[in-house]
Amino acid sequence: MNSSLVGNQSGRPFCLLAISYLETINFCLLEVVIIVFLMVLIISGNIIVIFVFHCAPLLNHHTTSYFIQTMAYADLLVGVSCLVPSLSLLHYPIVLSESLVCQIFGYVVSVLKSVSMASLACISIDRYIAITKPLTYNTLVTPWRLRICILIIWLYSCLVFLPSFHWGKPGYHGDVFQWCANSWNTDPYFTLFIVVMLYAPAAFIVCFTYFNIFRICQQHTKEINERRVRFSSQDGEAGEAQPCPDKRYAMVLFRITSVFYILWLPYIIYFLLESSNVYSNRVASFLTTWLAISNSFCNCVIYSLSNSVFQKGLKRLSGAICASCARQRVAKDSSTSRSKRSSNGCHV
Repeated sequence: MNSSLVGNQSGRPFCLLAISYLETINFCLLEVVIIVFLMVLIISGNIIVIFVFHCAPLLNHHTTSYFIQTMAYADLLVGVSCLVPSLSLLHYPIVLSESLVCQIFGYVVSVLKSVSMASLACISIDRYIAITKPLTYNTLVTPWRLRICILIIWLYSCLVFLPSFHWGKPGYHGDVFQWCANSWNTDPYFTLFIVVMLYAPAAFIVCFTYFNIFRICQQHTKEINERRVRFSSQDGEAGEAQPCPDKRYAMVLFRITSVFYILWLPYIIYFLLESSNVYSNRVASFLTTWLAISNSFCNCVIYSLSNSVFQKGLKRLSGAICASCARQRVAKDSSTSRSKRSSNGCHV
């Protein structure tokens, strides 16, 4: 049975944000607005990212583009999957049972966000290898190895959350369905399993690699500036401080990673508290869950604002679209003028 049709004895639909319910429209207004708004942003933003990567060959020169595109496809699927709770809240009939739908939805979103988390960890490893072993980087990191790594990420993410169907709830993504909110409970052992197998290793890898990346870049910058000052003093010219070139690109990736964990931290904290029976609140579960899901759109914004090559690719894509529209308009105007001339000739 559809969750939005299942309510209390007064006939009201089930709403996690009870303050958003209006008798006149008979559905959870605020929940629908939040989910649909995020869905539109996530889908449109990640489609643009995917098209820009295909239109800008320079972006594909970085090996991290494999993982960035993987994240974009995973985030796009997150946006598409948001159609499920949106249709449910709007009273669209669902063929499958509510319990099965909300379990599948929770599993799919958990897998997709796990792919994003693992991709961020792999990006940090890739940058760490590029800076610590620049001479052997091209032999260590090859396209076919990257493809195998991406395949492993998807398989690992699917396997980690597979026990959720029998062990416990992997998250609160499906709690817009009443069965998920009331009958599908979290299990402290399964929560610990997810933390040990996914959250903790990914966070440790990211912290370790970026700490060492910035430390090495700082050392390189200091050495380069000392040499520049030494040689410039001999020539009688003032030397300018030059930042480490790898640090700029590392900063872009670090911003993406930082925003990811900032948006996911409230959700992870609440997940740990709720599964341990310390604190439980439906409003908090909804807000922290969809705050974490909003990260699927933030990746697009950060990358477009921070990467100059991406900005050039975006301008190239928008220019191509505008040129195509202009050609269609010209063709339409010419065909219209020809039809007018032919009709005038018939009346002479």
